[in-house]
Amino acid sequence: MEKKFVSVVLHLHNHEKYVKEFFETSLSVIRENFENYELICVDDGCSDNTISVAKEYFSSAFPDDNISVLKMGSYQGLEASMNAGRDYSIGDFVFEFDTPQIDYDKEIIMRAFECVNGGSDIAIVAPSGNTRLSSMFFYKIFNLYSKNNNKICSDTFRLISRRAINRIKSISDFVPYRKALYANCGLKSETIKYKPDKKIHVKKEKETYERFNLAFDSFVYFTNFLERLSTGISAFFLLFSVGSVIYAVWDHFTNGSVIEGWTSTICFLSFGFFGIFVLLTIILKYLSVIVNLIFRRQKYIVESIEKIGGNV
Repeated sequence: MEKKFVSVVLHLHNHEKYVKEFFETSLSVIRENFENYELICVDDGCSDNTISVAKEYFSSAFPDDNISVLKMGSYQGLEASMNAGRDYSIGDFVFEFDTPQIDYDKEIIMRAFECVNGGSDIAIVAPSGNTRLSSMFFYKIFNLYSKNNNKICSDTFRLISRRAINRIKSISDFVPYRKALYANCGLKSETIKYKPDKKIHVKKEKETYERFNLAFDSFVYFTNFLERLSTGISAFFLLFSVGSVIYAVWDHFTNGSVIEGWTSTICFLSFGFFGIFVLLTIILKYLSVIVNLIFRRQKYIVESIEKIGGNV
């Protein structure tokens, strides 16, 4: 049995069908291998019987285990909820499970611990292949324009050392996108690939919308994609404007048959759009400064914390 104290943070949002399987498989690995652990179930606006199933399971099977339910004030989304769970945790190492759905061999959980216990501060468990097209596109663009060299990918869960948590907390009180900040906190990380044995349930509409917003925010926080895009469009209109001027001069000296006023109109529009996108680039630069200034603000609301097992 490992002597290290580990925390397990589990995000729950209407996962009634999956919580019991998670407790009986993934969590059983923690119980069998660690003398001391805590489970933090983050209730992110559950409207079904997810929490009732969890309470009933532990009250009957493991009433003495250290289990807590962290109830969010309302639906906060994955990132904010997992920030709250991580902040509440006290373990030397923290497992972060974004969902109770399982598509991996449970033994990979201890492989992640071996990585962190062996010198890495972050272990990322990620599926190989079968990544959604939208996710592939996002990670490709993100990694291409990232302000740092470390790459991120679609993952299932991760294990973070307390040192890594302290490092990211020194960078920001709130982590808008954990993957990016973990990958670029300057500490050693390792990715463990596995072949999924089944397909994870499709995200709900609310979660899909949340991830779309997260993707856009991540481009602003961690990449220069929007700045590069604006600069590229500005360069295009600049070249188009120069080309229009050259064509206008050539037309004037060759007595071309271009419709009167067409050349001047195109030149005016081209320079106008060029100016707009240059201004947009400057605005984005200022916005990036503002983002850095407000980056440290906490952004989640916890309604209550309930102990359902162990010593209160």
